[in-house]
Amino acid sequence: MATLLLRLAAPLQSWGADSKFETRKTEREPTKSGVIGLLAAALGLRRDDTAGLQPLCALRFGVRVDREGALLTDFHTAGNPTPRQVRADRRKGKAPDAPYVTRRHYLADAVFLVGLESGDEALLQKLAWALGHPAYPLFLGRRSCPPTLPLCLGVRPLPLEAALRAEPPLVRVAAGQALCCRIVADADPGQPGAVPRRDLPRSFSPVHRRYAYPAAAENEVVLQPAAGAPGPETEHDPFAEL
Repeated sequence: MATLLLRLAAPLQSWGADSKFETRKTEREPTKSGVIGLLAAALGLRRDDTAGLQPLCALRFGVRVDREGALLTDFHTAGNPTPRQVRADRRKGKAPDAPYVTRRHYLADAVFLVGLESGDEALLQKLAWALGHPAYPLFLGRRSCPPTLPLCLGVRPLPLEAALRAEPPLVRVAAGQALCCRIVADADPGQPGAVPRRDLPRSFSPVHRRYAYPAAAENEVVLQPAAGAPGPETEHDPFAEL
């Protein structure tokens, strides 16, 4: 088995799994369906290409949360009429259209390590190349959330859990301290602690999106920073991630 590792970091991310109507929620970590959508965009797959999705859905998925991020809610309006439109509607005796209001949730400054495991290393190498040469723009859950670089960290000759545990921290850790992270990964339905999630896309077709309910389990890992890794006292550069 081999594992493709991705670094998902940006000022804002949003990974919705069960959003309805005017409230667009986000999960605490990237969803499998969202990452598969990112890979499909990199490959140039059409939304209704269900056959092309099958190899991606067969990948075993896991995510390590190196930085949780802060929840941010955006009060968003669409369809606001201009003053000119309002005056025109009033002259016609028509009530102006009300704007469509939504509340959209984001994760600010979060950093995740995502792993995708497969016995077909050639497929993982193909995905790694596509992420560096995407057919369509890539984003982290929503189009307003482009990723920072590096996005793809390469293929590791390790199973999923081993690769997620072996990779050094993606965030700064103070000298002499360790980093405790959550790992959320695909699991067998009968595994202790496994819960079903509506998170496996069968079709991204806008006419009829379909999802399955794979099981996932959460564990913890303690990471030791590499010797000489910079601590939080390092000078902060607010533009380093851009």
